[in-house]
Amino acid sequence: MFTGIVTDIGTIRRLDQQGDLRAEIECSYDIDGIDLGASICCDGVCLTVVELGTDWFAVEISAETLSKTSLGGWSDGKQINLERALKVGDELGGHIVSGHVDGLAEVISMEQDGDSTRVRFRAPKDLARFIAPKGSVALNGTSLTVNEVQGAVFGVNLIPHTKIATTWGLVKTGDQINLEVDTMARYVARLQETAI
Repeated sequence: MFTGIVTDIGTIRRLDQQGDLRAEIECSYDIDGIDLGASICCDGVCLTVVELGTDWFAVEISAETLSKTSLGGWSDGKQINLERALKVGDELGGHIVSGHVDGLAEVISMEQDGDSTRVRFRAPKDLARFIAPKGSVALNGTSLTVNEVQGAVFGVNLIPHTKIATTWGLVKTGDQINLEVDTMARYVARLQETAI
């Protein structure tokens, strides 16, 4: 489990496709504090550490994950949002995030709103019902509050700190963003579907 509070910006140092996609990711984490088999959220996707270097870790990404996320578009040098797994007793500053991406949202507009940037997205129609004003979403692993919803289009505001502490300062219109809807919204919808 994660919180959606990004704790590092990693850089893809090497990709290797022989079966599953293998990615080596440079980071500023203390590598000695990462165990093989640990989960790290990479641009919103929970991935398992399979190798450790001096200042990097490696993960393997299955074809299923590539088909549901933006990770197939990774390239050497790309910067990504990172978050280590939540430990018992850690502060829950964002919201409960599983790292199980539900689909891709497209950035359809970006405009300045005071010091913040207002970003609007188009969500897949089957996920739009899980997105509510003042609810939470995880976008590329970042916990964000939804400001507005109109059909499958929703908007968030990015404060300057978010754009500096994450990769959001690099995002542009047309980008495909990993979207994880709020877990509670998903369960409420399921309960309504199965109500007698």
